[in-house]
Amino acid sequence: MLTFRPMRDDDLRAVLAVERQSYAFPWSLGIFEDCLRVGYSCWVGELGSEIAAHGIMSVAVGECHVFNLCVHPDHQRRGYGRRLLRHLLSQALERGAETAFLEVRASNAGARALYASEGFCEIGTRPRYYPAPGGREDATLLARQLGDLDLGQRVA
Repeated sequence: MLTFRPMRDDDLRAVLAVERQSYAFPWSLGIFEDCLRVGYSCWVGELGSEIAAHGIMSVAVGECHVFNLCVHPDHQRRGYGRRLLRHLLSQALERGAETAFLEVRASNAGARALYASEGFCEIGTRPRYYPAPGGREDATLLARQLGDLDLGQRVA
């Protein structure tokens, strides 16, 4: 069963390994260290003692911004990404956020479908936002209000 807990410094090697297996352009160790250092809301999803997923967001001034939501490829298509997203959003709501924002690669149809099914709507484009093979790729900016978030769906 996937369980969530706050990310710690000693998780970073495992988190970085999941990140590198999941993305062609993974975050660096320094980015994860900075996220912890500045106090972002950083979470891991564990299956037993294995870190299978991680999520990072900021929460401030009535808003949250989901920066990273990642599930190891061996554990994808099992609902873990949805559960992690709901966990992050419920944490944001508990910390006073009213609106959630995130960016997603324009080409990432699976993630876009997940976010749409969780109430996110497209509000804009960030041209050439992501690195991509042979250049840059646009990001689609998504948002949703959190007032209707069903905390009964929350997975602690």
